[in-house]
Amino acid sequence: MDRSEDQILVEELAALGAVSGGSGRLTGLVARLLKKNAHEIDVVVPLPFDDAVRRVIGVLERAGRSGRSAHLESGRDQEMIRVVTGGGAGGMNPVVVTALVTRGTGNRTEVKLRAAAKEGLIKQRAGEKTAARLAALLSQ
Repeated sequence: MDRSEDQILVEELAALGAVSGGSGRLTGLVARLLKKNAHEIDVVVPLPFDDAVRRVIGVLERAGRSGRSAHLESGRDQEMIRVVTGGGAGGMNPVVVTALVTRGTGNRTEVKLRAAAKEGLIKQRAGEKTAARLAALLSQ
């Protein structure tokens, strides 16, 4: 990935600060100091690798913010997909979701799903909740 989770989260929070009439630069500085709530879930998708990759991309693109398509890195036996979605109260807290799709055996494909968000004074556990929600969608 060209930018780290932290960089993406700081940029997203700074942009929110600027849009809401505040100082995007100040919001970005504060965002760097916030703790990160991250959660990983392993999911087995009962599909062949290529079909599973398409399913993961579809689920993550629908979860992502409009105008932000999934970032995709390809390898022989792995695909990495990343989107930014909203979590927490009102879906306003940016959450970076990364899925590492790994070729399994037969019609089984392994997906390591990671969601990360910055936490303020009120702990919303946006990373944990987003990972659980998307894992449930992938398991359907």
